[in-house]
Amino acid sequence: MADYRNRRATSIDNGILRVTVLNEGGHVAEIADVTTGINPLWTPRWPSIEPSAFDPSLHGAMYGDGADAPLLAGIMGHNLCLDTFGRPSDAEHRAGVPVHGEVSTAVFAVAASGASLTMRTELREARLRFERRIDIAERVVRICETVENLAATDRPVAWTQHVTLGPPFLHKGQTGLRVSAQRSRVFEGRFGPADYLVEGADFEWPWAPRAAGGVVDLRTYTDAASSSGYTAHQMNPAREHAFAVAFSPALRMAFGYVWRREDFPWMGLWEENHARTAAPWNAATLTRGLEFGVSPFPETRRQMIGRGPTFGTPGYRWIPARATVAVEYCAVLKPAIEIPDELVWPA
Repeated sequence: MADYRNRRATSIDNGILRVTVLNEGGHVAEIADVTTGINPLWTPRWPSIEPSAFDPSLHGAMYGDGADAPLLAGIMGHNLCLDTFGRPSDAEHRAGVPVHGEVSTAVFAVAASGASLTMRTELREARLRFERRIDIAERVVRICETVENLAATDRPVAWTQHVTLGPPFLHKGQTGLRVSAQRSRVFEGRFGPADYLVEGADFEWPWAPRAAGGVVDLRTYTDAASSSGYTAHQMNPAREHAFAVAFSPALRMAFGYVWRREDFPWMGLWEENHARTAAPWNAATLTRGLEFGVSPFPETRRQMIGRGPTFGTPGYRWIPARATVAVEYCAVLKPAIEIPDELVWPA
């Protein structure tokens, strides 16, 4: 076990890439190039604390007083959303369920050896057991996850990889993105204080309709002074594998993920560009989320189930009683002189 930005963490590396996970919350805090130290994943500007240390009476001024405060106090990089993707209902919030599900503040048992690690936790309220194995080979990080349903009833769940990019990899007007997206929809309501897209509008990737008229190409990160937004993207059903790859011209590095489309048929693009003024954001955060999973939008459990399919694609996944479901996906970080047209499943 090591210390990473004042957090209990576990790191592995193969001399080329280093992966660090947080022992509380399970977040992948960094996937870094060992030589340069470049980590494309988002590190919040505010101090990070262990979820178990969060006390609203002590930390409310720093992290806010909303349902998302326990998550924001400890969030970094790539966090998992299970078995919800979005806010809890009022009743769930009163019962102690955080934003994006119980896993986001869970304590993990982590074991590492060489360039591999395994992390496990049990979600007592959700009655799910989760395990993630991470292996590094050359410039590929291979991640295998299993979710076991401990209940005697079938369960509809959300399951999203909430990958978030941040500076210095993320740069206004420069950082590029390629995604195996097809049909898309803007968030169906007000998402943030500086939204600029037409609420609920359907469009074809990458041309999203602006509220002020015209369209914006989502393949290049905005150069606006302030903006916020979320768009949901159906991964191309004709492809066996889906991908999202970002490119930093300044750093000459490409970073992305590839996964089986049937496992995660949706990806959400989240944009926070100096828009949220409340703590802990304080109008000082720059992010782009590449959130691939089984659900198109962050919303409550009731909304997720009531939504039904979007563009013919379901918005949640069933885990049968006493059954285990497994998925596998890969992250890639490599030098590049231009943005790759796509990422392919590693051999």
